Amino acid sequence: MSPRAYRNSRATQPRLVAEPPSALAIDEIVSDAPLATRMRPRSLDEFVGQQHLLGSGKPLRRAIESDQVSSMVLWGPPGSGKTSLAQVIAAHTKAHVIALTGVSAGVADLRKAAEEARRLQVIGQRTILFIDEIHRFNKAQQDAVLPFVESGLLLLIGATTENPSFEVNSSLLSRSRVYRIEALSDDDVAALIDRALVDREKGLGRIDVGLKPDAKEALIALAAGDARVALNALELAVVLAEPDGEGRRLITCGLVEDAVQRRSLLYDRAGDQHYDVISAFIKSIRGSDPDAAIYWLARMLEAGEDPLFVARRLVILASEDVGLADPAALSVAVAAQQATHFVGMPEALFPLGEATLYLACAPKSNSVGAAYQGAVAAVHEAGDLPVPLHLRNAVTGLMKSLGYGRDYRYAHVFEGHVVEQQHLPGALAGSRFYEPSDRGEEAELRDRLKRIRAIVQGS
Repeated sequence: MSPRAYRNSRATQPRLVAEPPSALAIDEIVSDAPLATRMRPRSLDEFVGQQHLLGSGKPLRRAIESDQVSSMVLWGPPGSGKTSLAQVIAAHTKAHVIALTGVSAGVADLRKAAEEARRLQVIGQRTILFIDEIHRFNKAQQDAVLPFVESGLLLLIGATTENPSFEVNSSLLSRSRVYRIEALSDDDVAALIDRALVDREKGLGRIDVGLKPDAKEALIALAAGDARVALNALELAVVLAEPDGEGRRLITCGLVEDAVQRRSLLYDRAGDQHYDVISAFIKSIRGSDPDAAIYWLARMLEAGEDPLFVARRLVILASEDVGLADPAALSVAVAAQQATHFVGMPEALFPLGEATLYLACAPKSNSVGAAYQGAVAAVHEAGDLPVPLHLRNAVTGLMKSLGYGRDYRYAHVFEGHVVEQQHLPGALAGSRFYEPSDRGEEAELRDRLKRIRAIVQGS
């Protein structure tokens, strides 16, 4: 239940007896603005986290303090302080702020902002255009911002959870500094919780609240670096807590869990998390770490990733990273893909989990990709070399008279079905692109290939 819903439900109930002072205070303290919004910092000194940008002597801090900031894009996860930082910058620079959101604003809003900035420019007032979720602007909308930023009419501060390299136009990006905003550390979140509990002006300091240590740890863990989640969950837990005889509200771990319920996993199927997590998944399998691999698989599936996307990556990985060290790996991966397509989720977690663990534990070899890349390099370097005449099919009399197929040696009539014969173009004779690894079944293949090459190449 939200604080507002809580107050409304109480307002409709008859009050038969006078309520204790603490119960009245909760209605006074919990306002329409969530705790996370009320607790936003008003100065650099109040700002928590991002010391790599705002620590003493850091370039961004110096630029803010000297009022020399330029257009920028703040890139980081939810609840890490992007909006708060934009507000602090605006306060320090004494600039007029126009705030828009990429979810609902359009080109007309941008033009209106530019007109307002021109009027203020006449009296020497600078204008900051803050665009939250700038990645939601399409190309036309981002292009509409560009001339105002380029002329200096608007100082742009864009906030995004997505990689600006993919989501922000290169022309706009080239005129802005990109600052990476990191998720808050556990210590940062703890500091914000402590501050909210004692702040009498904006926080919960006028309410007698007790926060048990395990409840605080639960808040920090469930927040996962998101200050907004931690503070708003704390506020709701305070609302849910029943005051004791002395008006004290004790926040337990159970109340925190009731307030948070189940935090949505930070995962955008079209954004950074999609690419970052699948990268971690692939590299964990490649690194033969089944525990990490199954964890990243669970992260994806629990967040709603398309299971067939995962299955396709497993099929690719089976050839790219396991390859001939375990030829059965490809069969396992393809079977998992077919099973996933056939049964769907949630049961598909079993074949996907089986394939993940099998590939992670299998011997690894990247010889397939290395062989192909070597061959590609030869193709580009040597060009279209002619096929040797003895390897060409003589399908017409003319071709036969030109020597097509002449002197071809049919391998199956020779001992061991191997024969000395040149199969590469003359300019590449003797070249070797495939070098078997010494892992798994490929080690046996390496020994066999050594004998075959000795016969085929006459060495």
